[in-house]
Amino acid sequence: MPATHEVSNQVPDLVGHDVAADPPLLEGLEREGAGWARDDLHAVGRLAGSAVAAEWADAAHRNEPRLRTHDRVGHRVDEVDYDPGYHALLTEAVGYGFAGAPWADERSGAHVARAAGFLTWSQLEAGHGCPISMTYAVLPALRAAPELLATYGPGLTSRTHDPGLRVPSTKRGLLAGMGMTEKQGGSDVRANTTRAVATSDGTYLLTGHKWFTSAPMCDLFLVLAQAGGANGATGRGGGAGLTCFLVPRVLPDGTRNTFGIQRLKDKLGNRSNASSEPEFEDTVAWRVGDEGRGVRTIIEMVACTRLDNALGSAAGMRAAVSRAAHHARYRSAFGRTLLEQPLMREVLADLALESEAAVTLALRLAGAQDRAPRDENEAAFRRIGVTLGKYWICKRQTAVVGEALECLGGNGYVEESGMPRLFRESPLNSIWEGSGNVNALDLLRILAREPASLEAWRAEVSGVDHRIDAGRKEVEADLVHADERDARRLTERMAVLLSGALLVRHAPTAVADAYVSSRVAGDHGQAFGTLPRGVDVDALLARLPDTSRSA
Repeated sequence: MPATHEVSNQVPDLVGHDVAADPPLLEGLEREGAGWARDDLHAVGRLAGSAVAAEWADAAHRNEPRLRTHDRVGHRVDEVDYDPGYHALLTEAVGYGFAGAPWADERSGAHVARAAGFLTWSQLEAGHGCPISMTYAVLPALRAAPELLATYGPGLTSRTHDPGLRVPSTKRGLLAGMGMTEKQGGSDVRANTTRAVATSDGTYLLTGHKWFTSAPMCDLFLVLAQAGGANGATGRGGGAGLTCFLVPRVLPDGTRNTFGIQRLKDKLGNRSNASSEPEFEDTVAWRVGDEGRGVRTIIEMVACTRLDNALGSAAGMRAAVSRAAHHARYRSAFGRTLLEQPLMREVLADLALESEAAVTLALRLAGAQDRAPRDENEAAFRRIGVTLGKYWICKRQTAVVGEALECLGGNGYVEESGMPRLFRESPLNSIWEGSGNVNALDLLRILAREPASLEAWRAEVSGVDHRIDAGRKEVEADLVHADERDARRLTERMAVLLSGALLVRHAPTAVADAYVSSRVAGDHGQAFGTLPRGVDVDALLARLPDTSRSA
């Protein structure tokens, strides 16, 4: 080859490493009560860092899902075809227990182990995590219908991915989805117009059009619809209005339920995961919970999906920062590697700090999820903590990924680097399960209605650092006259104080002091790489994941 085709100063592929070789992740796993899962987590990490898994992820995005509305002779089938890589990713995720398995695991820390694994595995590819998260989340809602839980619970908690539309009770494993939003309402699910009419056999018939229903090849869906007095049907359970229903794609007698997929969304990112608009016409459904209590029925489901939003965004940040650091270790400019350049070190240290705070907060929330059923204080903390974490961690993802992409320069702007996919994915979790405004307003409602949650937050942030204590007092003073216009400011401030307190309690002193000085005390610019003088950059960089090759 001509001399001009010699390749030098390029970075090797980031494969062959253990994604779980990450100090904040491993420390959080131990601290939150799931140290027993360390070996499994490393197994997940090695697979997530392997070349074969990277090929699955790339194929799932290159070969996007395709909708087949009819078979060759004209029968309506409404099926979505996925690349085999997508199913390979799902097989591993389900097999490692990231879907419904923790609900059938009585070990203390089961939900923490699942959260750490989900955070690790999601760094590889986020799109297939949608049905994994939804399956995890629907199980608490099904407690409102014990007979349905008994029928479908074993499949939903299975560790076997069994694709294909068949009678759910005959399958070795099930995945579940959700059909909540409609085009006229979005996050305002009470504006839903899908109608539910009761029948004589105890089922309901649904008619309506859902606007955003992801993973339409799931076996079961929880759907919101107006029942009872909202449409003149006979009320059941003493109520009327928005109600939760279970809709299987295949009915117990083996016939297809009416689930007409009108189109797949052409999305910014998350392209390995199909998001659809299904239409119901006399679609058979079973009620979950009382009529008119749909929002209350799904409230635990919302908490679970918001937890996964936080975990997924923490994963996206960690993946982006790991790629940036890997690039800086190998790429040279002006006679030194990028990692030896003082200003690049400042940027990477700042990104490392932000992503470590996200991992630490997300795992603390997972610990609360695990302990909440048996600890009232943890239940109170979870209610406020998940709202704060979902808002703030998801908000920070786009900024972190964008800066990390810039660390690669032009190499980060091409698809082969993996950074564009991470960047397109970065806004999603802030939108899914309630946008920033929805979460911030939810915080105001929690503060007004649940004093125990505010007290749980106060206990978490108090007495660890005088700067955090001063911030807490400012928040408490602002709460006296707070209204909706203050919601984002309060949510952000409370999340930052909580993150800072967790780092003071659990991270090395250099990490905690850097976060509190920059984020809490305000000695920080508007962009990354503007940490205060005196920060121990070496200590922050030492907390990055180890991306060296596995033995």
